[in-house]
Amino acid sequence: MSSPATPRAVFRVSPLMVLFALFLSVCAIPVAFNGPYLWLIYLVPLAVVAWTLRTRTVVDADGLRVRRLVGGRRVPWDAVGGLRVDRRDGVHAVLTGGGEVALPAVHTRDLHQLAVASGGRVPDPAAE
Repeated sequence: MSSPATPRAVFRVSPLMVLFALFLSVCAIPVAFNGPYLWLIYLVPLAVVAWTLRTRTVVDADGLRVRRLVGGRRVPWDAVGGLRVDRRDGVHAVLTGGGEVALPAVHTRDLHQLAVASGGRVPDPAAE
C-alpha cells in the first residue's frame, strides 16, 4: 500500500462530456417522440454520461489502475516496461510480459504528472 505522503494522480475524461450528453438528449427530442421505440435513443446520452463518470486512470506508488465503462485492471509497476505514445496523443503502458494497456484520459501533456505520481518509476520527459 502507498503511504498518504505519496503523490497520486487521477486522470479522468473531461466533465464537459456530460454537457455534451445533455445537449445530445435535447437534440434527440424530435426524433424520440416520432415513433414507437425511438425513445431508446436516450440510451446513447445515458451511456456517454456513464462512460464519462466511470472511465479513469489512477497512478500511485503501487502501480496503475485503469477503469473502463465495464471492468478495470490493476497493473503493478513491476509489470510495466515502459510507455508508448500513439498517433492520437494517447498513452499506453507496455507490459514486460508482452502486450499493452491503454491508459484512458492520459495524454502526452500528462506525462510529467504521471512521472511524479509514479515515484520515479517512469522517466520524466520534461526533466531532459
